[in-house]
Amino acid sequence: MERIEQIFAFINKKAEEFERSSKSTYLEGVLTTLRGVLDGEFQFPVEAATKEETRKAIQLAILKGMRESSQPNHQMTPDSLGLLITYFVEQFYEEKLENGMISILDPALGTGNLMFTIMNQLDGKILAAGVEVDELLIQLASEIAELIEQPIELYHQDALRPLLIEPADLVVCDLPVGYYPNDEVAKDYELCAKNEMSYAHHLYIEQSLRYTKEGGYLIFLIPATLFESGQAEMLHKFLKKHAWIQAVIQLPENIFKSKQHEKSLFILQKKSDQLRPPKEVLLAKVPNMSNKQALSLFFEKIRMWKENNLSK
Repeated sequence: MERIEQIFAFINKKAEEFERSSKSTYLEGVLTTLRGVLDGEFQFPVEAATKEETRKAIQLAILKGMRESSQPNHQMTPDSLGLLITYFVEQFYEEKLENGMISILDPALGTGNLMFTIMNQLDGKILAAGVEVDELLIQLASEIAELIEQPIELYHQDALRPLLIEPADLVVCDLPVGYYPNDEVAKDYELCAKNEMSYAHHLYIEQSLRYTKEGGYLIFLIPATLFESGQAEMLHKFLKKHAWIQAVIQLPENIFKSKQHEKSLFILQKKSDQLRPPKEVLLAKVPNMSNKQALSLFFEKIRMWKENNLSK
């Protein structure tokens, strides 16, 4: 923890200096600091920091900058959820990870915290690609990837437009929630709403399925109210046609700021003629993550479900 604090203190001091001297934002100051480290202008005050320590220290600085930012799309997936998603990735791709690598796409990458959490846990096993429309966020993701030595292909564009990306084994995404403003692009989607603006989070699900291999998995962080909206029936029909719902996991309330920000894990599998659907959908609630005994029972439930349901 001490090394994380030292690296954060260094980034924070430099970012504040850049913020004052160049009238930039704090986040832009963080970006300038990371570039300075990579260019050799200065160096972190600790040696032999691990990839995770470096990622966590940078994350603390970015979180500070996001709290100061008024932009709603400047949000970060918490580490606890990144580690939980990594656990599911290991369950679904256990054999493939033992013998090789898997490809992962995040179509709403942000600064990459979710992807880099997974990559650090499964070091050397991930072929990663990320799409992000926000220029500052993708620049931060690029510098972080280089600093923690995690290779990733980055695409700076609207992820709902056509992508020059090969289908991935797995999609992970903390879905951007809200209306999608470009009606012309939305028309190319089955989930385009007829009499109102389409939901971006619905379109991201459809786009993600397009770029997932047959039989591949998709792990989404969804708003807890996803299936309560006026467009929910259309989403139900779409999913029934193209995917198998594998799991709906309710997350602990205490990790979210308020009830309206609560999210769940939603796990799909793209349909394949070579595979069979699950016998039952995994419905579970993650206990308070500080309760080790309850967590142990939760993971045991997942293991039992996996034994009975996943295609061999």
